[in-house]
Amino acid sequence: MTLAAVEEITGILSAPVFGGGLPPDAKRQLFEAAHSYDQAETALAHLREARRIAPNHVAVLIGLYRFFFYKGRLAEALEIAHTCLLRAAIDNSLPLDWRSVRPEQAAFASFDNPTARFFMFALKGYAYLNMRLGDLEEGRAAIAKLLELDASDKVGAQVLLDVLNQREFDDVD
Repeated sequence: MTLAAVEEITGILSAPVFGGGLPPDAKRQLFEAAHSYDQAETALAHLREARRIAPNHVAVLIGLYRFFFYKGRLAEALEIAHTCLLRAAIDNSLPLDWRSVRPEQAAFASFDNPTARFFMFALKGYAYLNMRLGDLEEGRAAIAKLLELDASDKVGAQVLLDVLNQREFDDVD
């Protein structure tokens, strides 16, 4: 993760809509993680310290998610994606099980609602990671939920569904 990405994440996600300001020590840890990204264990130590300081802050969760994702540690990224889904459900007053969420419970089709949008992108990451890790049924269920919540598909769930369908078609041949 670049320093610019950390600045973007901490700036946008430190807004009150995401639970208030990021504690300065946690922000410093995110910057240190970005600065030491090429030293995976050092970067991860900084990310873990940021999480210790601000365990439920969206900026910290996204930092961890991106670290694990871009380091190819997909099972760990999936754990963080699940945590992000829980955080987004709480922030949107939604059921904790994403399968129980209904379109009328939040403004999912609108990019003007950042907490609903975060839920959608967390669910998309969750779907993608399940697909990559071989749980195609779970990935398909998450994609179907995305398309149910946002029929206009602003988050691009149809692309994932197309990939999944093509993969299954290729496996038949």
